[in-house]
Amino acid sequence: MTVVYNLVVIAHLLGLAAVIGGYAAGRPAVSQVMLWGARAQIVTGLILVGMADSIDSLDKNLDMAKIVVKLVIAVAVAGLAEIAHADAKRGKTIAWMADAAGLLAIANVFVAVLWH
Repeated sequence: MTVVYNLVVIAHLLGLAAVIGGYAAGRPAVSQVMLWGARAQIVTGLILVGMADSIDSLDKNLDMAKIVVKLVIAVAVAGLAEIAHADAKRGKTIAWMADAAGLLAIANVFVAVLWH
């Protein structure tokens, strides 16, 4: 199961790269890459938490407060990206939403790394 868990971690990191890379490359609009990266972050994050909580052999100690904070930020990133992308399809680019989504994604990295 460790191999599967590690593959999901890789997918999670690729989602992160898509969000932040998509933000850097597509600013001031939200690109498809950023949008799908935000979606992938939520899905893979939930899978990681589910696996870590239910599979004893992984020997993971979960900090639920940290997970909730990260989930709230990830949902905010995805929500902002979805709204900004939908508005851009209608010809209305809202740069602050792309900026907020990108900066929140970067903040989520800080939470992941610095919260012990």
